[in-house]
Amino acid sequence: MTEQTYTVEGMTCAHCAAAVTREVERIEGVTGVRVDVTAGTVTVRSSGDQPADAIAAAVDEAGYTLVAGR
Repeated sequence: MTEQTYTVEGMTCAHCAAAVTREVERIEGVTGVRVDVTAGTVTVRSSGDQPADAIAAAVDEAGYTLVAGR
């Protein structure tokens, strides 16, 4: 099990969090997603390493921008 936190630009509300969560959960191997709108982060738990570009694509699909991993 791995966990990685990423900074996301543009999230401001619960709808934003739901959209990001929904898209990231669709990635194969993702077992949990936690979005913190106040901190502007998404934490992804998965059964193995997830490529940052897969997370970035999912966040982009939700309408936001992945800035960096922490």
